Amino acid sequence: MSTSSVRLDQDLVDKASIMAKALNRTTPKQIEHWAKIGEMMEDNPDLPYEFVKQAIIAKAEKDAGKLESYDFG
Repeated sequence: MSTSSVRLDQDLVDKASIMAKALNRTTPKQIEHWAKIGEMMEDNPDLPYEFVKQAIIAKAEKDAGKLESYDFG
């Protein structure tokens, strides 16, 4: 994964830093998280935030191999 430097408003960085500490993330990872949510919300404007949040969690569980199969019936 490549990285690049971007200029961000200091208020945004300060808020991300606070949230990052609270959620045990780095400031850049917190900003990436917010960007991912923003992208998903823009791509799916009819979905509620909680649904998007749960979709992100479900994907992380899948990537970690922590999902169980569900049998219908």
